[in-house]
Amino acid sequence: MRSVIDQGGGLSTVVALEDGNLVTGSVQDCTPFVERTKALHREGIHGSSDFKHAASFPPVLVEKYCNNNGISFAEFLNNPVHCKTMLNDPALKDFRVWGGRV
Repeated sequence: MRSVIDQGGGLSTVVALEDGNLVTGSVQDCTPFVERTKALHREGIHGSSDFKHAASFPPVLVEKYCNNNGISFAEFLNNPVHCKTMLNDPALKDFRVWGGRV
């Protein structure tokens, strides 16, 4: 048995029963985020010198980061090290608006 719950914005939650175990996960089309960040970068919309618009990450990437690092979303928000790690990850460069090091 498998159900997909559409949460809007291209984000879906998948719930499945596999061998008596309940398995959940999130799926999201990240293409709109990549297209938007590339457009902002091309247009030079990087924020101000005081407050840079560094990136735009889809929720599913933040969830993946939290799961991979064994942290809660609250920990992600409260500890700036996690945001810096994501912002400086070369694998996530397509989501960067301002390209400078954070």
